[in-house]
Amino acid sequence: MEGEAGYFRRNHRVPIPQMKDLEELNALLREACQADEQRRIAGKPHAVGEAMAMERKHLLPLATEGFDLAESGFPVVDGKGCVKVRTNGYSTPLRPGTRPRVKLRPAYVEIGQERECVARHERHFGRGEQVLDLEHYLEVLEHKLGALAGSRPLAQWRERGRWPESFDQLWQSLQERHGRQAGTREMIELLLLGKRQGWERLRRAVEEALQLGATAEVAS
Repeated sequence: MEGEAGYFRRNHRVPIPQMKDLEELNALLREACQADEQRRIAGKPHAVGEAMAMERKHLLPLATEGFDLAESGFPVVDGKGCVKVRTNGYSTPLRPGTRPRVKLRPAYVEIGQERECVARHERHFGRGEQVLDLEHYLEVLEHKLGALAGSRPLAQWRERGRWPESFDQLWQSLQERHGRQAGTREMIELLLLGKRQGWERLRRAVEEALQLGATAEVAS
């Protein structure tokens, strides 16, 4: 077992893969495992995949009931709308002072209230970091229009690829047509629409409007 783990590491994880998130890394590892099923180990009559299929017939069935692989807690939402999990802060849409149930999973942090998951973040393993979701601050930014451009939630959305270039193009167009504050207000109203009806749907609508030169119709 240890020898096979070493083989897999040397052949599929050296050099260390550079991935944008755990989902992409898991997809890479799955492809490597599937490719490895065709390999033949010296001295063995069957390929790895064939031997695995033969062995599977002799294994016990999987357990019908699982258990939650999560560490739970009830931290308080602070004045910035975040809960502290281990050493990092994660944003929520909840009011400061609320005590939601937080589940710390191997890859994600889930924040729930009244049996409903209200926020889910990819888990961060640094110290003293803030993990912010722009969705959680749109209502506040609606009253602080000048804060959107330089806000940390927006900066993090850009880093994660969640803020397409088309949004900047539309935002610039709205500011040129209506002025900086009014244009930003209309942009935030559009973002609130995306929050309710889906970001992919909003992205497609914005891109189509830009192609047609009909940005005013999107804002209305």
